[in-house]
Amino acid sequence: MIADHLPIHRLRLRTERLELRLPANFDELADLGEAAAAGVHDPDFMPFSVPWTAADPATVARGTIVWYHRAIGRWEPQDWGIPFLVFREGKAIGSQVVSGKEFKTTREVDSGSWIGRAHQGNGFGTEMRAAILHLAFAGLDAETARSGSYIGNDASERVSRRLGYRADGEEFHVVQGKRRHLRRWRLSRADWEAHRKHEVVIDGLDDDVLDMLGLAKETP
Repeated sequence: MIADHLPIHRLRLRTERLELRLPANFDELADLGEAAAAGVHDPDFMPFSVPWTAADPATVARGTIVWYHRAIGRWEPQDWGIPFLVFREGKAIGSQVVSGKEFKTTREVDSGSWIGRAHQGNGFGTEMRAAILHLAFAGLDAETARSGSYIGNDASERVSRRLGYRADGEEFHVVQGKRRHLRRWRLSRADWEAHRKHEVVIDGLDDDVLDMLGLAKETP
């Protein structure tokens, strides 16, 4: 099985309504591509620094699938990103990434996500980010988590505020040739604990998975 060689495939996060895990087969990955192709945001507002949704549906679906393979293919224990697929009733509806660079030392994670428009407005965005925050703080002993959202991405900002993030400065990017204003957000362990509302179950976080995350136990 693939999990024998890539233990990260054993890792699963479960919330009240969602399951976050890597795909069990290519059909599930195809479902993710189709969810992206069906639309992720208002065409008049680009929420991403890399405008991967600015293409025809077939190109968006293909790019989504290639992106997943690229994320796994460049895996390093000191610079990793878990590209979780988000499942609702067995169907992939979006993606939630949690990443760590030199995590063993920094104890800090970043996150990014998207969810198909047909599934927005139901609180899934908050629930899926709550899942990876539980993994980070309760499972991996993180101290801080970071995120970011462009001015105008009110849904993402609401998720960050609801989960306890605090404003952490601003920066400017160029996206599609335009100047874009990004708000940074940071969540401490204390603020995470104070704002926990979702029950999350972690399955499969064993020593082999920790090794892939650069957290292997040191032998005496």
